[in-house]
Amino acid sequence: MRVSLIQLAVDPAEPTAARRERAAGLVRAQRGRDLVVLPELWTIGAFAFDSFTTGSEPLNGPTATAMSAAARDAGVWLHAGSILERDPDGALFNTSLLFAPDGTLARTYRKIHLFGFDQGEAVLLSAGHDIVTAPLPETVLGLATCYDLRFPELFRALVDAGAQTLVIPAGWPERRRAHWTLLARARAVEDQAYVLACGTAGTHAGVPQAGHSLVVDPWGEVLAEAGPDEQILTADLDMARVARTREEFPALRNRVLGR
Repeated sequence: MRVSLIQLAVDPAEPTAARRERAAGLVRAQRGRDLVVLPELWTIGAFAFDSFTTGSEPLNGPTATAMSAAARDAGVWLHAGSILERDPDGALFNTSLLFAPDGTLARTYRKIHLFGFDQGEAVLLSAGHDIVTAPLPETVLGLATCYDLRFPELFRALVDAGAQTLVIPAGWPERRRAHWTLLARARAVEDQAYVLACGTAGTHAGVPQAGHSLVVDPWGEVLAEAGPDEQILTADLDMARVARTREEFPALRNRVLGR
């Protein structure tokens, strides 16, 4: 299974419509891949809290429309990162979008753990509640977003629901980049799953982004890692390795708590 993570740079000087068009072009250039992944809130920036309301859109809005067409044109499964979803009642969610190769919106995931403590995302957005997996021909994806990475119980629930590959778009800050790498590897090891952690480059509302997107195998080995700048990271995954790892080292079967 060949995957590409598009570590998109978010520059406040670049209009959203231009970045949307540019992202769609980068997706189309990934024809031949099985899965393409974009970062969290790349249309406006994960820390651009002042733009959350004006930058929100419905699930049939311009970003979903553009990403659906790009997935269809490239013939790929596309995890289009996340958007600020505005539901019919006006509530805002950090919502990930997964498109099938025919452009159909196959899954949505509303971020469960909202970052900011008593400010930012935590007070501006509504939290999701649903564990979301998606069967692809080669694997079962488990969907999570950014700050979710700090909550291992979510990923264990995803594995219990059948996930073999964990996809985590993010807008992770540079000052905590060591945590980003550590936690991505930890989730891979403890859940014996591939981890595709796709972050942004650039600066969101004055917050430098970590970049350094990662592809991690079920033993915690980093198969590919990006640098700090915009980059497309591509890796080939041996999906039989998940079942083989879980069979050879059956830690998941030895669980006592949380079953």
